[in-house]
Amino acid sequence: MTIIPAMDLPSGRLLALDLGQARIGVAICDELGLLASPLTVLRRRRTRAEDFAAIAALVQRERAVGVLVGMPLDSAGEAGAQARWTQRYAGRLAATLPVPLAFWDESHTTDDADALMRESSGRTALDAAAAAVLLRDFLEARRRLLEGM
Repeated sequence: MTIIPAMDLPSGRLLALDLGQARIGVAICDELGLLASPLTVLRRRRTRAEDFAAIAALVQRERAVGVLVGMPLDSAGEAGAQARWTQRYAGRLAATLPVPLAFWDESHTTDDADALMRESSGRTALDAAAAAVLLRDFLEARRRLLEGM
C-alpha cells in the first residue's frame, strides 16, 4: 500500500510497530479504537522480506485496517540516524502491505512502557508495551482531534 498521514488511517483495528534492530514490538487496538493492547514481539529475521512477511501475516490474522510505526525523533523533534533508518525500513514495508502505514512520534513511550510493564507484573515484553503506548497515544490524539471538530 502506501504511507499516509497518521490522522488519515482508517478507523478500526490498527497494528502498531515499535521497530528495533533485533526485535519488533507489536500492539493492536480494538475495532472502536478505544483500547490498545500489547500483542507480541517479533524477533527480526535474516532478511527484511522475512520480517515483512511476518508483519503482513499479523495484519491479516488480526484483521488490521492500518499500521502505525513509531518514529524515534530526538528531543528537538528532528529525525536522527535511527529515525532515518525507520523511515527507510517502514517505506519498504509499506510497499508490501495491503493496508496503509503511518508514522507517529514515539519519543516518550519508553517511560510509559516501563510503567505498563510494572502494572502487568512483568508479563508484558518491553517492546510490545512500547508499541501499545505508541498506539494508545495516537488513539487519544485522534479522539481529541475528532472531539474538537
